[in-house]
Order: sequence, then structure tokens, then C-alpha cells
Amino acid sequence: MTTAVSTKESTGVGPLLRGWRERRKVSQLELALRADSSARHISFIETGRSRPSEEIVLRLAEHLDVPVRDRNSLLLAAGYAPRFRETSMDDPSMGALREGLEQLLRGYEPYPALVVDATYDVIAANRGIAMFLDGIPERLLQPPLNAMRLTLHPEGLAPKIRNLREWRGHLLHQMERQIALQRSDALRAVYEEVAAYPVADPGVDVFEADGPQSGVPYFALPLRIEHDGHLLSFISSIATFNTPMDVTVAELAVETLLPADPATVKYLQSAA
Repeated sequence: MTTAVSTKESTGVGPLLRGWRERRKVSQLELALRADSSARHISFIETGRSRPSEEIVLRLAEHLDVPVRDRNSLLLAAGYAPRFRETSMDDPSMGALREGLEQLLRGYEPYPALVVDATYDVIAANRGIAMFLDGIPERLLQPPLNAMRLTLHPEGLAPKIRNLREWRGHLLHQMERQIALQRSDALRAVYEEVAAYPVADPGVDVFEADGPQSGVPYFALPLRIEHDGHLLSFISSIATFNTPMDVTVAELAVETLLPADPATVKYLQSAA
């Protein structure tokens, strides 16, 4: 005889915590040591024999590196109110954050920089990014502008990227890691869309074949992209906020493109 599993048993805080623990490949004992608890207590929580306090839910979530959005879900499943609010970037309370980000982006000019959310929709960008948008079809620039779609679409930046296969592989792997660490259907939908785009041959030299320009060794995989007949090289860096207390802020990322060779520095400074 088959016994049906109740909705409470399958979606309660215990199974959710167990899912995150297994996702992070952490044993009950290891988690207990990290969270100053006991393996027995962790086991009781996961099996529903013990109702965790709000404090222990948050502590376990912290040590399992659970995204802020999902920490709210854990609290709700345990019978507590969400701890972290989700505030629109247009809300007046976000004024200082918006101003700070805009100042940061302007200060990075003439080098490209942008701010994206959890699905790579662009929240803000500077003039260094805008210079690459000439000739892009208007439909790809309609809000919400998506950085992954813009970069990998065959009518977007993809034809201008000289090492497209390598850069595409890097971006898809980055998204795969995020999907594995999080549980975002929205991000998976973006991934499935951009991964299905055809990969056109840029028709120029291959990254591995010609190596760095001007004999300058690259210290990370560069984005090599054409602009007005010039080949520019950038190294990508991504920054996030420490200890965010808001879901929106937790999901923001600032990406800056650092010139990877002197020729790129010279060109951007002359074009500023």
C-alpha cells in the first residue's frame, strides 16, 4: 500500500532545509558544527520532529548560504513572518542606493559598467556601455533590457565579439552555477532562451590562435569586441552587496569591464 506524502511534509521547513543542505553538499554534523547546534537537532528539524525557532532557521540559512529571497520562504514554512522586505528600485527609500550606483557608474567612465538584477535585466549603465549599442535593433533595447540577451543574441553584440564561443561558454557556465546555487525559474528561462541562440562564426581570428594583442598576457579570459574597426579587450569583474537586508539589494550585481591591454585604454580615453 502506498502512503501519500502530505503537502506539509513535502513543503515544510524541514524538507526545505534538507534540500538546501544537500544542494550545498553539507552533512548534518558539519552543519551542526557550523551553526553551534547538534546533528540530532538538525535531524529532528529536517524530519519535522522539532519545530525550529526563528533564530535557528536564520542561522542555518546563513551557514548554508541560502539566498535572501529563499530565507523568507524558509521563515514562512516554519510559521514565521518574512524578515527581509523586497523594495522596488523606484521606491523613494532606495534614493540613496540609486544615487550611489549612478555615481559609481559615472566614476568608472570611460570604461563600461552596468548594474543588473537576478535575471540580468539592466538596472543602470554608463556611457561606456552605451557606446556599444549603436546599430542594435530597437526591439532588443526595449525595457527591460537584458544583458545576456543583448550580448548573445545574433542581432545583438554577438557578431561583434571576436572570441564569441569562448565568451558565450563563460556566460552560460556562469548562469549554470547560479541556477545550481539558487532555485530561480526566471533565471532558468533566460538561460534556456540564450543557450538556444545560434552561434555565428565572427569570421575573424580565433582567440586561441592569435593570443593577446601587443604581447600583453591576459590574466583572465577577456571579452574581445569590435567597435568602429578597433578590437577592444576587457576583463569582467562582478561585485555584490555584503549582508543585504533587502531582497532587491541582495540580487543586484555591479559588473565592470576593465581594459585588458594598453590599446583598449588608449582608445577609450581618446573616445571619451
